[in-house]
Amino acid sequence: MKCSVFAPSHITGFFEIIDNQDPLKRGSRGAGVAMDKGVVTNLQIIEGSLSDNMGVNVKINGEEDAKNASITFKTLELMDREFDVLSILDGRMVNIDHELEVPIGAGFGTSAACALGTALALSKILELEITFNKAASVAHLAEIEMESGLGDVVAEVNGGITLRLKEGAPGVAVTDKMILNCPEKDLYVICKSLGGIETSEIIGNRNHKRRINSTGRNMLNTLLKRPDPETFLKLSKRFAMDTRLLSKEVYDIINILEEETIGASMAMLGNTAFALSETPDTTVEDVIITKIDSYGCRFVDI
Repeated sequence: MKCSVFAPSHITGFFEIIDNQDPLKRGSRGAGVAMDKGVVTNLQIIEGSLSDNMGVNVKINGEEDAKNASITFKTLELMDREFDVLSILDGRMVNIDHELEVPIGAGFGTSAACALGTALALSKILELEITFNKAASVAHLAEIEMESGLGDVVAEVNGGITLRLKEGAPGVAVTDKMILNCPEKDLYVICKSLGGIETSEIIGNRNHKRRINSTGRNMLNTLLKRPDPETFLKLSKRFAMDTRLLSKEVYDIINILEEETIGASMAMLGNTAFALSETPDTTVEDVIITKIDSYGCRFVDI
């Protein structure tokens, strides 16, 4: 038995952290863009079992990677806690292979994409009697527990340039989406990554959190008054600068991209510059070029 899920990568431009003792209601408000390069999760159930890791074998781009597979194991743990999936598996082994088209830990929401792919594929292949949002909410819970993200799951479910109006898991959060003057398929996302930022060190730090929330609190209302890519990017750049999360190296790249595109900023949270553009052309070398993904996380045939 096999099942494959595509989850778009997602870049947050600005956000505000919203705490709640209920992890389904914890998350972030803000805005970001989903991209058509992301993560394909291939899940297969076969006879036999492994003695360790709940009878699960996880690979990232075909190779075992325990550190980057941790979000997958947390998702499986929560799926078992919620739906008793180990009993349903009844000794069968689960092989999971995440195919990533973007860097890990660099602000592309790959942990959320891996968690979504795992929860949705397992729900379908085991024929669990739950809805799409119920399965996706487990991915959100995994992100919260691992402190690897706050709003990527719901944005990757939604697709497009997503406005997260109310925080929380899919089914709890409230989202909206920009209507663009040009078709979304005609906009490019150009990214240049210089490496990663440990998300937990930012969202778990009191000083960072205070600056993030004081800076991002009113930006969503400003964007709602003029919901277009230009405003989104201007707010995102101001957020990156005022929160002091922007490195000089990324700032220099943003300045180049701004001259060539609609606008540019920093991916939250990653040492990555991104821009929206009507063309794929740029003088910046070694960039990732994608289109906007309008559809969100979905099952695919491989």
